[in-house]
Amino acid sequence: MFNFLFRWRNKVRVSEDNHISLEKNVRIRQCGIQIKGKNNRLIIEEGVNLKGVHIEIDGDNCQIIIGRNCVIGEGCYLSSREKGTTLRIGDNCMFSRNVKLMTSDGHNICINSERINRAKDITVGNNVWLADSVTVLKGVHIGDGAIAGIQSVVTKDVPEISVVAGNPAKVVKKAVSWKRELTY
Repeated sequence: MFNFLFRWRNKVRVSEDNHISLEKNVRIRQCGIQIKGKNNRLIIEEGVNLKGVHIEIDGDNCQIIIGRNCVIGEGCYLSSREKGTTLRIGDNCMFSRNVKLMTSDGHNICINSERINRAKDITVGNNVWLADSVTVLKGVHIGDGAIAGIQSVVTKDVPEISVVAGNPAKVVKKAVSWKRELTY
């Protein structure tokens, strides 16, 4: 399935009946990829660059899709857990270090034996920048061109071309744009 160098440079564990799709010019270094359950998919589109990222899919019919030309930094954690959840990242996104996106809380919370914290999909639009240590929780949609400031905890949808910051993250600027080039 994967060549020796890919497995040697990355820790990959994929159980039967799961699929990984890598398009051309994908660069994956020092990553951990773990896929358990059945009929799960990890799709990494053309030109993606991952270094030191941990990807976890655990459940049935779950998927993570990383769009074209995304750069995702060290210590990032992408998780699609529980039956049928999807984590979709658009094209040309930039995630700094230690960013976390999770479709599930990881443990059940119940009131009168009824679960109140169901897993939900996450959608990140195109050209989104998530700064250091941002956390994006289940059910969030981040619009195209948005920015989340350092250590923000994103619990609600983010409008396109806006900046959010804080815990919980709130809109602090609108009608913004950003470029990948460094300013120093």
